[in-house]
Amino acid sequence: MAQEYSLAHLTVLGCPTPEMVYIAARAGYDFVSPRLIYMGLPGEPNYALADNPEMLRQTKRALADTGLRVHDIELARVCDDMHATKYLPAMEVAAELGARSVLSSIWTPQIDYAKEKFAQICDLAKNFGLTVDLEYVPISSINNLAKACDVLNSVNRSNAGLMIDMHHFHRGLDKPEDLDAVPREWFHFAHLCDAQAEIPTERNEMTRILREERLYVGEGGIDIAAILNRLPKMVYSIELPHLARAREMGYAEHAFRCIESAKAYAAKHFIHAA
Repeated sequence: MAQEYSLAHLTVLGCPTPEMVYIAARAGYDFVSPRLIYMGLPGEPNYALADNPEMLRQTKRALADTGLRVHDIELARVCDDMHATKYLPAMEVAAELGARSVLSSIWTPQIDYAKEKFAQICDLAKNFGLTVDLEYVPISSINNLAKACDVLNSVNRSNAGLMIDMHHFHRGLDKPEDLDAVPREWFHFAHLCDAQAEIPTERNEMTRILREERLYVGEGGIDIAAILNRLPKMVYSIELPHLARAREMGYAEHAFRCIESAKAYAAKHFIHAA
């Protein structure tokens, strides 16, 4: 079976979800990973389809027109003073669109509280047949592989998973061989991108790069092959925001170059060649 790819919304964040679907189809993706949960970040568009029936209708039409599927939705963040039920409308839409997973991350230093809330999100998602995949982020409280595994071991939910992002794995100073000890059933998909090998020491610069200036696969200094070859074969969701390139060449061309560079890199390094 050929490797399957999804287009993550952060790569083309300025595109409404229906347009994102058409861009992904033309570029050769198999799935899309839309941001259906509004996070309220500065300058971030609101693509909460549960609150926008017309955009939901247009998204369904785009999926039907192209034959693309929805792989995962984002982002169910665990924050202070939150109620897991706030994510129910997005989960309902995700199930309606045939999605498989909900991406989650943890942004509170209260780890016991975070585990409780993450478990609640998993329990809600299970009713819709969705996995909840924890992404650790270098600027969050759960910022490396060991901390993420601790959360997953503690909550012990059958639909909980671990999502490895190439940028975050590198910035978290994790080692590819450490992945060998992680249960295989936790892995459902991974985020592909590259970045400079040198790790920023300032939080603001780390944040800027992860949100605005990631590199095409094989263009930077991350040993992506060493990571992917320790993981089972799965869907690769390309999360590769680069604002300057998107402005210069447009989202469609940027999305195309993202998947073409990823395919070329995988072929060169014989990732899952067997």
